[in-house]
Amino acid sequence: MKQLTSADITAAADRIAGHIRLTPVLQLESGALGLHYPVTLKLEHTQVTGSFKVRGAFNNLLSRDVPDAGIVAASGGNHGAAVAYAATKLGHKSVVFVPRAIAKEEKLRRMRDFGAEVILTEGSVADCMAEYAAHAETTGALSVHPYDTAPTLAGQGTVALEMEKQTDGFDTIMVATGGGGLIGGIAAGIGDRVRVVSVETEGTNTLARSLKEGSEIDVAASGISAGSLGGPRLGELSYTIIKERVTDAIVLPDVAVFDAAKKLWEGTRLVGEPGAATALAALTSGAYKPGKDERIAVLVCGGNAEPHWFMD
Repeated sequence: MKQLTSADITAAADRIAGHIRLTPVLQLESGALGLHYPVTLKLEHTQVTGSFKVRGAFNNLLSRDVPDAGIVAASGGNHGAAVAYAATKLGHKSVVFVPRAIAKEEKLRRMRDFGAEVILTEGSVADCMAEYAAHAETTGALSVHPYDTAPTLAGQGTVALEMEKQTDGFDTIMVATGGGGLIGGIAAGIGDRVRVVSVETEGTNTLARSLKEGSEIDVAASGISAGSLGGPRLGELSYTIIKERVTDAIVLPDVAVFDAAKKLWEGTRLVGEPGAATALAALTSGAYKPGKDERIAVLVCGGNAEPHWFMD
């Protein structure tokens, strides 16, 4: 299996420049969000499709040949929206398979608005992945996997390089984990000099289970973050990188995610989707306690949710 290098991620950053937004960072003072230390937020939910996924989507389409049959993807929403946007912008057609069990109307609407044909599937996330793979096989469409190809990981990893250039540096970054494409790309890019912490919910604990049981598992996603963090297993490339460079795997209950989202809104007037709040919840719940003078960053990875989802 090809190893992913920092050079691959730098090349991806050059490739996708001009197709994505330079998203801002927000430096929060000590005391914000009820925390007694400052925190840097990377506001990737302000990205052009509302999440980091557009980075991997463009890197895939710009580094591979796209056939006349177009592009096919499987997604709970963010990856599908990103692929649809990138495909439409580059003049290709796209089809996205979505598990009906975790489909959210807000994310379905965005995929369609960006130009995708959306096909809802029955059964588990794994069943959806099988249908998407079969479509690619029978039609010849280019398969853009949400988290298990080098172009996807390299594209996602560009967010960390971008963040380093926008700040004075950070020691630790909190990253919500689904199938591992985001955290794998970040760990490959900066994991040799920054502590990369995985954060999941009890219903989407794919990475934590994989580190204990091995990669050959099948997690049935459930709970508030299932729509964005519901990968049934880690990608093979991601798993290899994560074993080497990610040592912290925090798992939280859904209630901590709701609380983090409320604190984010109350303290900054920002709304993230459940996946984004999951990363922040590692801090607001007290599950991760920084050391003295440890510089903490949180990736606010997406905002594709109804704005009132965390309200009572």
